Amino acid sequence: MDTFLQIWGGVFYLLNKFFFSRAERTRGDLKRQWRIRAWAVYLVGLPAILVFYGLQSNWMVVFVEAGGGPGMLFGLIAARRGLDHASKFWERFAIGAAVVGIAVSLIHIGWFTRITQVFELGLAAGFLCGTILVAKQKGIGYLFYMLMIGSNLFLLSHQDGMILFGQQILSMGFMIDAYFNFKRKQRTALQETPCL
Repeated sequence: MDTFLQIWGGVFYLLNKFFFSRAERTRGDLKRQWRIRAWAVYLVGLPAILVFYGLQSNWMVVFVEAGGGPGMLFGLIAARRGLDHASKFWERFAIGAAVVGIAVSLIHIGWFTRITQVFELGLAAGFLCGTILVAKQKGIGYLFYMLMIGSNLFLLSHQDGMILFGQQILSMGFMIDAYFNFKRKQRTALQETPCL
């Protein structure tokens, strides 16, 4: 069962990162289509990740992932309708869920008596903040995703989750690619802007 859940969640979460990487390499409606795909597959992988970590009684990660669900939904709505036409309700709901997710993580972590707790907080903050920032099409969101992935790599190296470990390494490559393509397009747009 664990292997099935790791493959299910891992494949869809990896596709999410790949699709974001593709989105940052394109423009216009094609970029929009890649972003829609990215958010849709994220949501498809979420149930498997919730069950996988729930079976391991890793409740902090379960609450963090569940808290990110509204952010994923907000990202899908914003990608489909356009950021300017996305409902403020979903944005506020996603931010509220992220705040609750980080608060639950801090309560669960306690007073940082183990080194793994630092990485757990990095995973929580990276995932929840990254999801909302990427949904709002902010490049810094990819940096938060890199924090999440790096933290998760450390945690998975101490658990029985080698399929997810491999998926995270590939995900890191896609997030680095997405971030640098986002920055490149930003620089190009600045250079093309006529001086007044």
